[in-house]
Amino acid sequence: MKTYMNIKLQKWCVVGVLSTLVFASSCKKSFLDVDPQGQQAAQQFWKTQDDATKAVNAIYGNLRTWENLAFPAIAIESTGSDEADKGSTPVDATFFNLYDTFTVTSTEGSLQSFWTGQYRNINLCNQVLDNVPSISMDESLKSRYLAEAKFVRAYSYFRLVRAYGGVPLRLKVPADASEYNIPRADKAAVYAQIEKDLNEAAAALPASYGASDLGRATKGAALGMHAKVAMYQQKWSDVLSLTNQVISMGYSLFPDFEKGFRTQNENNVESLFEVQCEYYPTNLDASNSQYSQVQGVAGEPAGGWGFNTPSQALIDGFETGDPRRDATILFPGETTPQGDFIKTNIVNIGYNQKSYVPFSMFIAGNQGSQQNFRALRFADVLLMNAEAANELGNPSLALTSLNKVRARARGTLSGILPDVVTTDKALLRSAIYNERKVELALENDRYFDVIRQGRGVEVFGVKGWKANKNEVWPIPQTEIELSGGLLTQNPGY
Repeated sequence: MKTYMNIKLQKWCVVGVLSTLVFASSCKKSFLDVDPQGQQAAQQFWKTQDDATKAVNAIYGNLRTWENLAFPAIAIESTGSDEADKGSTPVDATFFNLYDTFTVTSTEGSLQSFWTGQYRNINLCNQVLDNVPSISMDESLKSRYLAEAKFVRAYSYFRLVRAYGGVPLRLKVPADASEYNIPRADKAAVYAQIEKDLNEAAAALPASYGASDLGRATKGAALGMHAKVAMYQQKWSDVLSLTNQVISMGYSLFPDFEKGFRTQNENNVESLFEVQCEYYPTNLDASNSQYSQVQGVAGEPAGGWGFNTPSQALIDGFETGDPRRDATILFPGETTPQGDFIKTNIVNIGYNQKSYVPFSMFIAGNQGSQQNFRALRFADVLLMNAEAANELGNPSLALTSLNKVRARARGTLSGILPDVVTTDKALLRSAIYNERKVELALENDRYFDVIRQGRGVEVFGVKGWKANKNEVWPIPQTEIELSGGLLTQNPGY
């Protein structure tokens, strides 16, 4: 039996201490490949450009922690959907079943962990936004650093508002104890702040970086994330405008769907934003992403934990011959393109191939720590563009964007995945919804996608999902108690 609280790798290198707050170390690629730093007292920090660099790198480092990518994220963003099962063995981590059956209560630990992880991201961003402006440093770099912090803050608030509805809007580091306890902002206010941050980020971020800064937030990432935020509010004109801007920026679909998720093809032409993860032989504390490990093929030689496995509904959702089915799911008895045989004597239907790292790359103790999490891809942008165009009465543009995604999927194969041709608004909407289901499968998108489409009862009702309750998860009970009742619980919980 795994003791998750003991073996999960929540460590990070300390690069600065402000009051009682600790920075996470930086993450992947050379812009984050730094020697471990010693602790610095608060009064010694926020003096130099190097301090600003460490602080911004810490933001990225925190994005790959347990709360952001492992069990809490899977529970909140994936388990309730129709595309994923709990996985592992029936008696392992049974708390996932509470999310799968919509019987979770406000005291379940992953609710708190996910909440804490997002607010830790936000806190690190707020520290940068509060302190970097006063540092004497290169002004262009300063502007970019502030924009990067605004992007990650927006990304974290988007994850929070999808999960819990209105949440406390903390936009600066509390000056004293009187500023710690603040009420929930309503959902509209949270979305407005997210959009403000993304607008300001897009205005200051570059379109691309050199190799040493690969993986940082870009203008395209901010525009694409803004499009997604607008989509959740049904601001279809904004979605169309924002996605059209991204489409004009030179992104494209990676030619091979399966290979696009392998480590050697991270940050490719399809990537708008990835959480950077890496294995450092000389810095195990920084090799802390368990995104791949917790979903990996269980048992030896793979050494994964086997959670968040594909459901039969997902398997059945692919059209006949769709290559994405075998590129998304590791089936028992198959041999991967990288030469790994998947055992047949397993409990589960299969495993998430998008999180897969070839066995030859595994590291004892944290298998697959180098696998990036694809947070936003160009395929998603094209499908958002298609949906917005259809909702605005432009089926021609909708079909063009939709069929680009299908054409990449079928590649050179003939007789499969023909272009969608219907211009009927309802039928085209259904085709776009289904394309999102199979294209973005097991990427922590499906659950909230169905809810924002207004199809929760239709798709999840058989699992116990109820309207006017399960659109959001409960606010963690500990947060309500710490607030002295200032925070209010979501209806039905």
